[in-house]
Amino acid sequence: MQRYFLTEPFDENGFAIITGEDEKHITRVMRMREGEEICCVSEGIGRIASIHQFDENGVTVMDTGNTFSTSELPVQVTLACGLPKGDKLELIAQKGTELGMTGMIPFQAERSVVKWDEKKGDKKTARLRKIAKEAAEQSHRTVIPEITEPLTFKNLLKHAESFQVLLFADEEEAKEGTSNKIAVRLKKVYHGQSILVLFGPEGGLSRTEAQELRDAGFLPISLGPRILRTETAPLYVLSAMSYEFE
Repeated sequence: MQRYFLTEPFDENGFAIITGEDEKHITRVMRMREGEEICCVSEGIGRIASIHQFDENGVTVMDTGNTFSTSELPVQVTLACGLPKGDKLELIAQKGTELGMTGMIPFQAERSVVKWDEKKGDKKTARLRKIAKEAAEQSHRTVIPEITEPLTFKNLLKHAESFQVLLFADEEEAKEGTSNKIAVRLKKVYHGQSILVLFGPEGGLSRTEAQELRDAGFLPISLGPRILRTETAPLYVLSAMSYEFE
């Protein structure tokens, strides 16, 4: 069943209107007709709705009263990613959404080769959000991950204060074979907690950044003896969390 996220919730009579790209998808791509059912996500709940009518305002749908069970991770995981090269952020946005991330925060790391272009920044962020929305629909999520504008490392540390659990992936931990394995860290995480996991860019985190993270309350985690690419590490962590909590 096709899934769409509503921009406005169902009204008191159980109706809602779908417009924009989703309206085009229903009418031009899927070629749906009145009476057909779709899944509409509103306020974090997936509801079965029937198509009531098509008009100049959009596609009007009616809540049938039936809902879907949630498919969300029992923990809220936000990924903080040092700006990588190429389209790696797009990959993380798509696959991270499929694996259950709650949000993604790009940040300018000391070793980030890429510099965020302020003139094109809005378009890049809009594209990442669109990718996350489409991935949320495809994977039957009830939440679209929140993707922010890139932050400086300093502002990221301030933003981190709102999370209950702070972790950062450090390749030096893997090289040295220390005991800060992700499996051990996750044993101390509980359902319902908000988690921020930070990853460096291609060159990893500098030792200065690693120390500042520790000073801010972040705990280092090792992702095994192999060094993972910057776009692979977040997906590894989300998979580990799915295994641990689901």
